[in-house]
Amino acid sequence: MRRHRRVKIVATLGPASSAPGMLEKLFIAGADVFRVNMSHTSADTAHGLVRQVRDVAAKHRCSIGVLCDLQGPKFRLGEFVDGRALVQPGEIFKFDQSGTPGTSQRVSLPHAAIFESVEPGHMLLIDDGKLRMRVIEVNGAGVVAEVVTGGILSNRKGISMPDTVLPISSLTEKDRADLDTSLKLGADWIALSFVQRAEDIIEAKKIIDGRAAVLAKIEKPSAIDEIDDIIAAGDGFMVARGDLGVEMPVERVPGLQKQITRKARGAGKPIVVATQMLESMTTSPMPTRAEVSDVATAVFDGADAIMLSGESAVGQYPVETIEMMNRIARSVETDPSYDAYVHAIEVPKMPTGADAIAAAAHAISSTLKVAAILCYTATGSTALRVARERPNLPVIGLTPIARTAQRLSLVWGIETVLTSDPEDLAHMVRKATSIAYEGGFVKPGEGVVITCGVPLGSPGATNMIRLAFVDEHGLPDGHSPDYIPTGGKVPVERRTLPKIAS
Repeated sequence: MRRHRRVKIVATLGPASSAPGMLEKLFIAGADVFRVNMSHTSADTAHGLVRQVRDVAAKHRCSIGVLCDLQGPKFRLGEFVDGRALVQPGEIFKFDQSGTPGTSQRVSLPHAAIFESVEPGHMLLIDDGKLRMRVIEVNGAGVVAEVVTGGILSNRKGISMPDTVLPISSLTEKDRADLDTSLKLGADWIALSFVQRAEDIIEAKKIIDGRAAVLAKIEKPSAIDEIDDIIAAGDGFMVARGDLGVEMPVERVPGLQKQITRKARGAGKPIVVATQMLESMTTSPMPTRAEVSDVATAVFDGADAIMLSGESAVGQYPVETIEMMNRIARSVETDPSYDAYVHAIEVPKMPTGADAIAAAAHAISSTLKVAAILCYTATGSTALRVARERPNLPVIGLTPIARTAQRLSLVWGIETVLTSDPEDLAHMVRKATSIAYEGGFVKPGEGVVITCGVPLGSPGATNMIRLAFVDEHGLPDGHSPDYIPTGGKVPVERRTLPKIAS
């Protein structure tokens, strides 16, 4: 199913999108990747959702990605005597580890790591930043803070510490259990929440051991401070603007979004922009004009994917929301100024043979105005390198590995086809041109650029570019149909994606 757009759409699954047949409607509307939020999803529910995704992919003979999003460390207040308490600006408030119900002067905070790390001057943000306190003293009895912004404190409200780097892993015990479930279900991407440092990603990768790609969510100031190391360690990234806007001044978020997008694109790794993109469509059939501009900005910046959260998980109009996001993206990508904006970011040259091949493929396609770039790829790295250049034409990833095709569903501009490795160079060209022709990417007389590695079928060996023009049979010029053993065009070989075992 060809999308006719290059940015991808990630849709979060939830009660609004779990009814029989609804997930297929979301896919048809434009969703390329489905996110399972493990914060609110049991193992049994996740199993059912992933099985639905694989069934829809098999039915439509295409690749759909699954992103399992881990909750990460969440810090919450204890409980209050009356369930809530009012605190006023200028008052002194204390946090301790007593475990006893709180009052308007104190509350228990059952997280020892906070007491070990917080320092005077650090800010404490409660209930998504609605209440703010500044630490003035840390002693054996606990943490003493001054109320900066007052309000109602209530049971189990979340607390965050934007100035504090906590000596803890980004994987909690719940996350480890959810990670094990996600890997057993065959998730293509694992999202790590509240990443603080590159070591958090490295730790997760050791556990995952190549069974899924790791998407680091950038939502803490400490991650911004170490963004270069995090970009180097991760496979992909998400600008999680909700929590980032709580822990940092909200006016900084747009600039940080552009900076992170630029760095991820420079590294040739997918970047997702998320949170509140079409928030009003949770309850309204139409978005605000500001939300439309927000989505458009991410597309103009060349983000790989844009994500819906509550809009598709619990909203009243999940299908309409995806259709709207699809229309916005397609409109932006056909705007006369799109190419100038998306290429305003200079992509640094990488001194590797594969990156040189990708850059050359882009240069050739621009010079000769060919119809498509086709990349034979086992791991997906070649297709990623070509997509990094943001060419103004379709990029088709040809791979024999279903997992590779599913991971690439998150990447800008890449259409994937599951097909066996070619037998030789002549077969490689015939197969590529036939697939492009049958898929409607190229017409007779038009050319395609093909990248591959020699010897064929060797992962990580991209070292060749081939330019081919297609005749009226969908074959490279100079090849008659009877040259092919089948007596006609090479059929597009697509393997049915495996279902999750029940």
